[in-house]
Amino acid sequence: MPKMTGSRFIAETLKGYGVTSVFFVPSILKGVLVELEKLGVKRVLCHSEKAAAYMADGYARLSRGPGIAMAQSVGAANLAAGLQDPFLGLSPVIALTGRKPPIERYRHGYQEIDHWPLYAPVTKFNAYIDTVEQLPVILRQAFREATAGKPGPVHLELMGYQGETVAEGAADLEVVIEETFAKFPAFRPAPDADAVQQAARLLTQAQRPVLVAGGGAVASQAGPEILKLAMTLAMPVATSLNGKGIIPEDHPLAVGMVGTYSRWCANQIVSEADLVLFVGSQTGGQVTHFWNIPRPGTPIIQIDVDPTELGRNYPAQVPLLGDARVSLQQILQTLGPVTPKESWAAHAGQLVGQWRRELTSQLRSEATPIRPERLCQELSDFLPDDAVLVSDTGHAGMWSGGMLDLKYPGQSYLRAAGSLGWGFPAALGAKCARPERPVICFTGDGGFWYHLTEMETAVRCGINTITVINNNHSLNQDKAGVDQAYGSQTTGNPEEIWVFRDVDFAKVAESMGCLGIRVERPAEIREALEQAMTAGRPVVIDVVSDIEAFAPLPFVPTS
Repeated sequence: MPKMTGSRFIAETLKGYGVTSVFFVPSILKGVLVELEKLGVKRVLCHSEKAAAYMADGYARLSRGPGIAMAQSVGAANLAAGLQDPFLGLSPVIALTGRKPPIERYRHGYQEIDHWPLYAPVTKFNAYIDTVEQLPVILRQAFREATAGKPGPVHLELMGYQGETVAEGAADLEVVIEETFAKFPAFRPAPDADAVQQAARLLTQAQRPVLVAGGGAVASQAGPEILKLAMTLAMPVATSLNGKGIIPEDHPLAVGMVGTYSRWCANQIVSEADLVLFVGSQTGGQVTHFWNIPRPGTPIIQIDVDPTELGRNYPAQVPLLGDARVSLQQILQTLGPVTPKESWAAHAGQLVGQWRRELTSQLRSEATPIRPERLCQELSDFLPDDAVLVSDTGHAGMWSGGMLDLKYPGQSYLRAAGSLGWGFPAALGAKCARPERPVICFTGDGGFWYHLTEMETAVRCGINTITVINNNHSLNQDKAGVDQAYGSQTTGNPEEIWVFRDVDFAKVAESMGCLGIRVERPAEIREALEQAMTAGRPVVIDVVSDIEAFAPLPFVPTS
């Protein structure tokens, strides 16, 4: 075996697994960064460790392979905080951090605390690397853990404040690339044949079946199978936020997002179902609106690659342990002759039509300040057929998830799993993964404030995303809770805890080298988007929107 430094080994391994960009805050693994430059891997210097984690997350979700985030010992705590979103979003981020050598422990070494335990709740695999000889075993294991089964983050803590003890050491090391673990899903297990037979029988017998597609269906690239099964049975398709866009959202069987961030028509349709097929969905609190939709007691078929998810929140009449795409293919092969439930599909279509008619005035509103619904409609009409839409959480997720349609199979939707401020840096990571695709971030001013410093990163590194800010100069999703807290009290200043100053983000963006566009009237939105597409540099579109515009409350069955 050739003798090489740890730095060269790490760099060659990352390159071999197909990593094209890494995201970091100094000072960490400097020798690795030098070697990565020699190998043509893009190095993105970030302004915060959380932003680096979010960039690696966006990169991982779109590239379908691990994203790499790195920070020195003192920054490790911030990087751990940034892994919460990829952990919740099932995204394979590999975090590399340094730690002080043992001689400095328990002696009040500068910046020394034990960071390793902070990673336990937000990783699948959390490991120490003390010597250069450990690298071949543990680094390959990191890629296995990140991509196999249910994807998720991994943390490797390297000896040395900057990981230098491991990186600067040398040993006889052989670079071995296990291509199976370069992308997810690493494996596509097939479900039990008897379970497939049971599922096919129940689907055939059901009078009001509904399919709910989650992020696992997207990860498995099961869209064609979902559409084929839905059309075979005339079965409506709802999605979680993570499943959004799994089939074209203007399809007659697409009913929209279900749960807390939802369309009322989707919630009502799932509530009326006599059988729900969950495909790659964790059936968590958001997609079920706190386990109320579907109604408790509704027969469930659940497909998941993780056995611990089967029946976790809804007892599954038929649990299918397997890859989403493979499982659906086998169900389709097993179905035999079926009678599509056309009347049920027609009923669902009527509810979706009613939802759209009710929203028409807002989707086409000429009001100023601008309605977020109109902004979403303009984006729906504009997005190229290969666009990537990256959405922040909170109102940004509600507006983009519920009001914006993805109409083409080549479009992608990436959403924050819960961390406000994720959207903008995640969009930068996504653009690094697929620079040839237009990447549009949808966020509010509340989310954009978190990491607006990364505009400088975007300009410096040539990461040409388009960021659309629904700027109502507030956290207006909090208004109802603040009003409830104040109750009938007539004194005080409730706005102090949810309203910001009205800042022109277009001017801020211009000062950092981006193209900044301020939009104050609905008719200007389309022109701004068209200008952004040809700008050749990062763009921020600051849309002045209505502070009194609130996302609709979710439909909940009354009995």
